[in-house]
Amino acid sequence: MKVLEGLLYSENHEWVRVEGNKAYLGITDYAQHALGDIVYIELPEEEEEFDAEDSICTIESVKAASDIYTPVSGTVVEINEDLEDDPGAVNADPYENWIVCIELSNNSELEELMSPEEYKEYCEKEE
Repeated sequence: MKVLEGLLYSENHEWVRVEGNKAYLGITDYAQHALGDIVYIELPEEEEEFDAEDSICTIESVKAASDIYTPVSGTVVEINEDLEDDPGAVNADPYENWIVCIELSNNSELEELMSPEEYKEYCEKEE
């Protein structure tokens, strides 16, 4: 299982990369392994607003459909349109292939997320 430094992690297996007031969100290596081959991603619309823990998109794999929950509140300012044509890119490299970029509305929510070390420990307990 691959866990990258410099990212924050949620208990729902999403990662967050913060750049200024923006947060890029994706699913972790652990999550993409659990899902199996991803065949479709239903992306949100730009300018949609979400609260932390809201379902932000749906990922369909050969195993099941799963909701992806945003660990932070804010407004979608960008979606990774490349995933519409190639959703399997998330399987190839889940950390390179972010799903959405959100303009943060509550930076204090970042304090609730796990460090890479904490996330590794969390995943070990899940297994």
